[in-house]
Amino acid sequence: MSTITFEKAKTIKTLNNIAESGLKVFKDNYTIDNDSENPDAIVVRSFNMHSLEFGDNLKAIARAGAGVNNIPVEKCTEQGIVVFNTPGANANAVKELVLTTLMASSRNLFAGVAWTKTLQDEGEKISKLVEAGKKQFVGKEIKGKTLGVIGLGAIGALVANDALDLGMDVIGFDPFISVDTAWNLSRTVQRAMSIEELYANADFITVHVPFTGDTGGMFNAETFSLMKPGVHILNFSRGELVNEKDMQAALESGKVGKYITDFPNENVLKMDNVIPIPHLGASTQESEENCAIMAARQVKEFLETGNIKNSVNFPNASLPYTGKRRVAAFHKNVPNMVGQITSAISNFNLNIADMVNRSRGEYAYTMIDIENDVNGEIIPSLEEKISQIEGMVTTRMI
Repeated sequence: MSTITFEKAKTIKTLNNIAESGLKVFKDNYTIDNDSENPDAIVVRSFNMHSLEFGDNLKAIARAGAGVNNIPVEKCTEQGIVVFNTPGANANAVKELVLTTLMASSRNLFAGVAWTKTLQDEGEKISKLVEAGKKQFVGKEIKGKTLGVIGLGAIGALVANDALDLGMDVIGFDPFISVDTAWNLSRTVQRAMSIEELYANADFITVHVPFTGDTGGMFNAETFSLMKPGVHILNFSRGELVNEKDMQAALESGKVGKYITDFPNENVLKMDNVIPIPHLGASTQESEENCAIMAARQVKEFLETGNIKNSVNFPNASLPYTGKRRVAAFHKNVPNMVGQITSAISNFNLNIADMVNRSRGEYAYTMIDIENDVNGEIIPSLEEKISQIEGMVTTRMI
């Protein structure tokens, strides 16, 4: 039997400091209560939730950011809790840092600045020392060079488009590019038919893919061997995408000219020609506010209408909300589930005005609008009936 949820005033709990602009999205029928043991929804950033127990009332968790490693997604799915993230909300912040470090590393800016600081207390000699020493930091311009972009999602597409405006040639690889991204991507971006083609032609490579079983260690001795000598690799996605032992060897041999990473660790900090960034990719005031607002709006939309966008465990589903009674059911993706739900509605002499059903792996999500003027006396009985269907996880009447 599934969990039954009756609508009431909604409680939101935060587990990190969430930008006030995001919390302002919740008004009227909402209460922010960070001491609540059983909220309707949780908004979180980096707080580790894996040891937490969730109350029966929890319907949604929103991560104000892209990664959800701090959230027990599988456990949430089993309990019928939708998990949201905010892809694209921090895309501009990451894009700006990618392009900044791309240019700065090509011009040896970081090493030059660090050397200049060693001239402190040299007094009048500084000017002559600067003129004599600057030769060791002669760099290269990025104009006319080729940038390879692996992963053309929200961030990758922005990087590709802006690199074109800087005069670079851009080659992209993404076998799973979405229709929305394709519309936003410049036609001038060359499409690599294989990742090997990108490796062979790029002077700079920036990666924007998630860490999975397939992408872990994708930068390794074998792939380095396919690249141009002295290639610069920029990693603002996940440190685990790189085999660090192979990276060290490639840096020592000069196969990789520089490795720019947002994920420093003990091994990386010991390598020469590494530019370690202290995880600043999305660390801007604007990015934090964008993520908080996006997370809050997605939670609010789900709680009030049942619509789902940017979920990592539920299927995305949307149905225009007209104020009619709506059944929102999360269930196993097995035959005749929708038929059993509609039969239950029919048994109460109710008409169906509209519906949507979407599946994702072993689970599916169904929303059905009821056309008749349903009074409060029928609702508990109808919801109870639907919740008793075998394979139902959660049932909610909106």
